[in-house]
Amino acid sequence: MKLEKLDFNLLPILDAVLSTESVTKAAVIVGLSKPAASHALARIRQQLGDPILVRAGQRWVLTERASAIAARVHTTVVEARALLSPNRPFDPSELRREFRVHATDQVLSIIGLAVGHAVSEEAPDVVLRFVPLKLDEAAALRTDADLSLGVFDDLPPEIRTQKLFDDRFACIVREGHPRVRGKLSLETFIALRHVSLAPRGRPGSVVDAALAERGLARRAVRWVPYAASAVEFVADSDWIATVGERFARKLADRYALQVLEPPIPLPRYHASQVWHSRLEADPAHGWLRRLIARVAQKVETDRRRARTKPS
Repeated sequence: MKLEKLDFNLLPILDAVLSTESVTKAAVIVGLSKPAASHALARIRQQLGDPILVRAGQRWVLTERASAIAARVHTTVVEARALLSPNRPFDPSELRREFRVHATDQVLSIIGLAVGHAVSEEAPDVVLRFVPLKLDEAAALRTDADLSLGVFDDLPPEIRTQKLFDDRFACIVREGHPRVRGKLSLETFIALRHVSLAPRGRPGSVVDAALAERGLARRAVRWVPYAASAVEFVADSDWIATVGERFARKLADRYALQVLEPPIPLPRYHASQVWHSRLEADPAHGWLRRLIARVAQKVETDRRRARTKPS
């Protein structure tokens, strides 16, 4: 196809369709009516020779080719806007965009609400779509994820990382537990039934590895992808779970939980935000990263003040 026959005005609507998987939402993002957006998608399909969006039951999903080009299309649109726009400061209040953020429920519980309020205040037309982490988070960041929040290891070099806050593990059981009264022995820890947290569906954990080093193993009777589910199981049983201490203390009063020191040494860890280098120079993405880092820092400062405040 000759270059002069290509309509580059279709790129923004294509980018919006690829990021939202919805013609209706894409139309809102680019400021078109739904019929106009549908007409533009029809021209894109003809130009690319690919349907882009196809039905899968009751929802629309991207075709294989559409998923493959999503990151490149977004980068092209961002770079074209930066190249052709007047040289003026970025203003988040003018931003109309949806960010797809993968996150654990523990991180969302700690900073999610504050992030949402800050985004609403600075950029009222920005949408945050939170999605659970994937088994291969690096692959998701290369394609459709704008940002990921959680605990990550062994990421490839093209993934950028910024630490948000430190944390450590804690054990939780219900108040009034018949075998636990404010302190947890290793013998009791092994004897109890465990709710094991597996946010990406992977077997094993830091707890299992630490026990295995001592020739021990725990009995996991429930495997759940969300820490909130682990809390509910524990609150209504005599089971035990090991989760992040910040998360545990936040929900302890609400669910009548004891928050206990683990009976074996477990490594401290930190939560981070990570993103693909393709978005490094995107002004809007940079704004969101700075906002999240600022919120995480404020949450940390408030926590330290609360701990040092006289009772």
